[in-house]
Amino acid sequence: MIQLYFALALGTTECVLLVVMSYDRYAAVCKPLHYTVLMHPRLCQSLAVASWVSGFINSAPHSLFMFWVPLCGHYQADNFFCEVPALLKLSCIDTHVNELSLMVTSSIFVLVPLILILTSYGAIARAVLRMQSTTRLQKVFGTCGAHLMVVFLFFIPVLCIYLQPPTENSQEQGKFIALFYTVVTPSLNSLIYTLRNKDVRGAVSRLMGRG
Repeated sequence: MIQLYFALALGTTECVLLVVMSYDRYAAVCKPLHYTVLMHPRLCQSLAVASWVSGFINSAPHSLFMFWVPLCGHYQADNFFCEVPALLKLSCIDTHVNELSLMVTSSIFVLVPLILILTSYGAIARAVLRMQSTTRLQKVFGTCGAHLMVVFLFFIPVLCIYLQPPTENSQEQGKFIALFYTVVTPSLNSLIYTLRNKDVRGAVSRLMGRG
């Protein structure tokens, strides 16, 4: 239950933080002269705190619901870690209420953030199309490219896990997707974000040159 609680909390927090980062990119590209006003430090701190609080609040009801679900005598979840869909498969009772609550909260904390992110990038795309300077275009792609890549790496597996209808033949696929977004995606995140740093790129180039 502790693992389930923190896995859900951190996943929800990342969904909300990615929305905050997309707003930051929107302000930087579409409102560059007002950026320091729109993204002042107090607002940034408030958005960060709100992201963490919403994540841990959203995780609480799912973890509490799982305490009341009786299991069918065996306690081995057929997955790499404890998450709601895998634990519901161990239940001896009708779990439609749990599945419905999971679907509703997943729609709120997955679909709504994804829609807001795509809306921000729609506005950014319109601003990019009006740009004439090649230097500014390169700067925009450098600012938004890493974040957009992380968005797709995170949201596509989450959508497949939490918003697809449960089927008997999807267990192996679900295990692979769960492994992907809990191991592969976080590993790639650090690589994607650090390679935006000029010093890191220089160090990697020197290392590859020596190799």
